[in-house]
Amino acid sequence: MIASDKACQGPSGLKHELQQQTSLKTLQQQFKMSKLDLVIFGATGFTGKHAVEHLARGMKEFSGRSWGIAGRSKKKLEEVLQEISKKTDANLSGVRVIVADCGDYESLKAMCAQTRVVVNCCGPYRLYGEPVVKAAVECGAHHVDVSGEPQFIELMQIQYDKQARDAGVYVVSACGLDSVPNDMGVIYLEQNFEGTLNSVESYLSSSLPPEFQKEANGYINYGTWESLVHSLIHWDELAPLRKKLYSERMPTFKPKLQKRSPIHRYNNGWCIPFMGADNSIVYRTQRNLYETQNKRPVQFKAYLYFKSLLHVVMLMFFGILLYVMTRTKFTAKLLLDHPRVFSGGFIAKEGPKKEVSQNTRFTVELVGRGWPQGVDVASTAPERTMRAKISALDPGYGFTTLALLMCANTILTEKDKMPTTGGVLTTGAAFSNTSLIKKLQDNNTTFEIIDKK
Repeated sequence: MIASDKACQGPSGLKHELQQQTSLKTLQQQFKMSKLDLVIFGATGFTGKHAVEHLARGMKEFSGRSWGIAGRSKKKLEEVLQEISKKTDANLSGVRVIVADCGDYESLKAMCAQTRVVVNCCGPYRLYGEPVVKAAVECGAHHVDVSGEPQFIELMQIQYDKQARDAGVYVVSACGLDSVPNDMGVIYLEQNFEGTLNSVESYLSSSLPPEFQKEANGYINYGTWESLVHSLIHWDELAPLRKKLYSERMPTFKPKLQKRSPIHRYNNGWCIPFMGADNSIVYRTQRNLYETQNKRPVQFKAYLYFKSLLHVVMLMFFGILLYVMTRTKFTAKLLLDHPRVFSGGFIAKEGPKKEVSQNTRFTVELVGRGWPQGVDVASTAPERTMRAKISALDPGYGFTTLALLMCANTILTEKDKMPTTGGVLTTGAAFSNTSLIKKLQDNNTTFEIIDKK
């Protein structure tokens, strides 16, 4: 991890800090007249390329916006522009190319000084994310990313929340499939509940038409696998991180949402706990809204849904094997070097085929329980149930990239509807009062109430 410059003490530390301030002032003056609205950092990677293609296809939300791309190799960045220009028939000659490297902090500051929002597509974030966040905060640029890595996300809140608030900038992680559908889905459900929402249980599923299943060459990009493996390697870091992040517990709200059995039935299918970042992200959102708005927090638990019990049993076995293998360096390296073998063909270094990605649909079904308006929540059991559904095609990259860019756009256009202080925030805490959900709906993402009792 990159240590803060404020760790320097004495005259030499002060001199170094003054030099940095002068350097930053020089950078800001240099790029003041040509500051971009957003820069896609990591534009030569899998997710970064998708982000560039989205912008190249002329998304109406970005009409008139200036943007650039950044990465380690100028040659590769120019090749990306040529490739996407040919694919989309878009003139990208005016897109600014910026050379920036996570190992060269001055280059990161030069990049951040040129933009209002850094769209960070360079992961795994626990390996490469912190210097980008640090540079963005120092240079007064907002930062969004698609990290689903709880250790990184929560560490950034501990280390940079105060600096971000002091600088008046937003640092928002988990702006993709992790964890926009669940985090903003809970916000959506609460906005439509017409009463007091006590708890939400979430069920994530995906489907691929049979005619495309034979074309599958891995379903998920290697970068996602790499992030998962590193998160499991450092799983033991979470407990002390959270103790430091939340020194005081929230009050207990009743009735308490209980954990279901490791395998349970729901809607003619089978479910297991979802071990991604969504539970922690929704908790952080609800805690933030409780602390800043005195709003009763919504309890939340996420599950994966399958029609086949066999798939559930296989996935649980795979999850246990994966965790055990991340306990030693040797076996963890095997996981990273041979993803196809240890994921049963689910992960491939070359990534999924376009036809497979574009025809995979994800669905998140949210089941909310609470009380109608006017009911005494302290003396009655929750009697209202409402179900919402969030769904879109291409969950890993189409939807993820769309959500990432819509989060960046919302910062650019609706800061007046966001928390006035800035800070390191979740999507729900940052965007609950904005039109982010409407923007996603306008771009082929379904948010709908499907049942109310």
